Amino acid sequence: MSPSVQSHELLDAVRSGATGPELQDIDLPGSFRAAYTLKNEVGIFDGQADKDVRRSLHVGEVDMPELAPDECVVAVMAAAINFNTVWSAIFEPIPTFAFLEKFGRQGWHGARHDLPYHVLGSDAAGVVVRTGSGVKRWKAGDKVVVSPSYVDEEDHGSYDDGMMSETQLAWGFETNFGALGEYCIVKANQLVHKPAHLSWEEAGSNTLCAATAYRMLVGSHGARMKQGDVVLVWGASGGLGSYATQLVKNGGGIPVGVVSSAEKAELVRAQGCEHVINRSELDLGEQGLRHPKAGRMLGEAIRRLVGEDPGIVFEYLGRETFGASVYVAKRGGKIVTCGSSTGYKHEYDNRFLWMRLKSIIGSHGFNYHEAVEVNRLIGLGMIHPTLSAVFPLDGAAEATRAVQTNQHTGKVAVLCGATAEGQGVDDPAMRERIGEDKLNLYRS
Repeated sequence: MSPSVQSHELLDAVRSGATGPELQDIDLPGSFRAAYTLKNEVGIFDGQADKDVRRSLHVGEVDMPELAPDECVVAVMAAAINFNTVWSAIFEPIPTFAFLEKFGRQGWHGARHDLPYHVLGSDAAGVVVRTGSGVKRWKAGDKVVVSPSYVDEEDHGSYDDGMMSETQLAWGFETNFGALGEYCIVKANQLVHKPAHLSWEEAGSNTLCAATAYRMLVGSHGARMKQGDVVLVWGASGGLGSYATQLVKNGGGIPVGVVSSAEKAELVRAQGCEHVINRSELDLGEQGLRHPKAGRMLGEAIRRLVGEDPGIVFEYLGRETFGASVYVAKRGGKIVTCGSSTGYKHEYDNRFLWMRLKSIIGSHGFNYHEAVEVNRLIGLGMIHPTLSAVFPLDGAAEATRAVQTNQHTGKVAVLCGATAEGQGVDDPAMRERIGEDKLNLYRS
């Protein structure tokens, strides 16, 4: 039997709801289809203004790796595109093959990852089909979502906070065998139970952005938002911002969303964010948010809406916005940052930081507890998916291009093993109680 036929046999069994023992009786395929980049294509974008990811992201057969004792094989029903998929596909800020080479020097378990191709993707939902000999908590047949925080439980730092582990990695970005394939390989401590009321594509599009926002705003390692806090959320209709606005609202805070168009402003208001600023209406000219008066103009707009400066600024855009973020935060306020999608080298006037006693908090990813906690909120129907578009696996490059060129709102998903949208819902009654209007807000 060819690997592709085996792959379809096992996937068909998963789709039909086969039991764990039934899945165990079907051989794992020797290969499977996935979306990947190629090591020999590093450099193809040198000197080019438009680094079109559709040139570098391929879909084809890859080998099934050997399973380590603490790992599981998950049949991926759906995955999602994150901005780290874009970075991987344009080989910036450094080619991710450098991460795989470094990982490959850590013994045989790492050497499996150092390959001439890199299967990308850091968000997934699916069904466990195999468990390693050392896995105790999970079994074949379990429906799961995957936390992309890849933590070595033997590293002492992980017992204080998984993100303080020196060996912590971003799954599907700094490791191989990621989400964008018919199967993925995960450590058992990455698995979280799938919310029963969500479809595969909805469940597979939340964890990375929702848990990152949770750590930044709610968890003990971030800004520690409290009731009544005014929180400025950049890109409030984007992947991170769309969850941040929900978390602020749920926690008794006052979100002020910044968006780039009237359409996005309407969407964010429909999500419950009463106060929205369309930055295209600030009349900042060609310099945009790096205009010397941008912070002042933004601060005036915020005060007109809520009467005070924000105590927390939710920041991930970086170079274009950071100077304004430092300026508008109130005395003693916090700027919490987890990324720099518009550039890594920030410029800001330090007087507004030190003389007004403000703090900059660096936040990266999230630990396992935070991933479980935010998925609990999703499972309770307190946080909703912000999925706006779904592509087939063959369209993974087009999906990534949509994120690269900001032609999306919220999240973009990819169907891997699922044959159509809407599959995987196990609690239709809860779904009905929540309402399709809330669950599909970003798709309307």
